Amino acid sequence: MSLKKASLIIILVLLIDQISKIYIKTNFSLGEEVKVFDWFRILFVENEGMAWGAKIPGTYGKLILTVFRLIAICGIGYWLWDTIKKKSPKVLTLSIALIFAGAMGNIIDSVSYGLLFNDSYKNVASFMPESGGYGTLFHGKVVDMLYFPLWKGHLPEWLPIWGGKYFTFFEPVFNVADSSITIAVIILILFNKKAFAKE
Repeated sequence: MSLKKASLIIILVLLIDQISKIYIKTNFSLGEEVKVFDWFRILFVENEGMAWGAKIPGTYGKLILTVFRLIAICGIGYWLWDTIKKKSPKVLTLSIALIFAGAMGNIIDSVSYGLLFNDSYKNVASFMPESGGYGTLFHGKVVDMLYFPLWKGHLPEWLPIWGGKYFTFFEPVFNVADSSITIAVIILILFNKKAFAKE
């Protein structure tokens, strides 16, 4: 895959990701939900940290996480460039491009959304508010909105540990950037031998 094609994939994913996030941020208040189907909903949540809302505690936890993401994206970018340079299998280049786009999409939120938007708590946020944003540079929150509660109910009593407990599958709320990374990982798992073929 050429650099031009990889760049087009990255730009397309970033556009869809950021347009969807900006729309949600400027049209929904935090926690607002729209039911599309029983198994698919648009639910606006903000993620202060890593996957599933995990975060590094302490005053500088968010800053450390954002800086780590910036360092990681540089490594992913080099990996992509090196893969294209070596004319590696297309499936590998495609996967890395999707990972890069997904990581970059969430980095944009973390780096800039605190400056670009005001708070969404009981309020629909404004873009570039006169009073300033809800945070500072590197202290933005990642916007999530895709929710797929495919099944809800109590698990069988005989099940170890979780037996009898109320359970939702699929619980996490995510975004287009997260989807891009997940799709890339699935591709690499399914086409592992092709992606990392030995010459």
